[in-house]
Amino acid sequence: MQKMILASNNAGKLREMRAILQPFGFEVLSQREAGFCEEVEETGTSFAENAQLKAQAVYQALHVPVLADDSGLMVDALDGAPGIYSHRFAGEDATDQQRCEKLLTMLQDVPAPQRTARFVCAVCYLDESGEAVLFTGTCEGTIGTVPAGTNGFGYDPVFYYGDQTLAQMTDAEKNQISHRANALRQLEAYLQKTRGESYVNK
Repeated sequence: MQKMILASNNAGKLREMRAILQPFGFEVLSQREAGFCEEVEETGTSFAENAQLKAQAVYQALHVPVLADDSGLMVDALDGAPGIYSHRFAGEDATDQQRCEKLLTMLQDVPAPQRTARFVCAVCYLDESGEAVLFTGTCEGTIGTVPAGTNGFGYDPVFYYGDQTLAQMTDAEKNQISHRANALRQLEAYLQKTRGESYVNK
């Protein structure tokens, strides 16, 4: 099985990445599991820049294939906020619940038709030679008025896709439509095209 290092220690991201990539023959390890314990500062001005910064830092230390993503929520009524600051939206040490509560407070006077939003995920893949490719996936939806569901993480309990939040979906359901899954499907297509079908089935 082909090893791939995820430039993150986020348990939720790691769980999603493993579920999405395992059928394609990848064993996904967190950067900590691979022996990289540094925190990479996200100084980019876009999801793509931050993903590339994280991937390159891990690659320079380990020289193995690396996958990094930077993702967040963009709310139209907030001019695209919280965007790249999604994780720090309610403060560095805020919980997912506190982030959701702050978002709902800021949107409390916004009517339903104007509560459109999207999750965005930029994925950066560095192969064995250090060559980087970038892919972006999105998931369009709306922001509810109260949290619903106990699955998922981050803003999932307040983000509606159709008639349910991402937190009300099973992992399998979410992994069919999520921004991260959409970006990773592009990566899978790229690997099949550049390395051949056998690469993702090792």
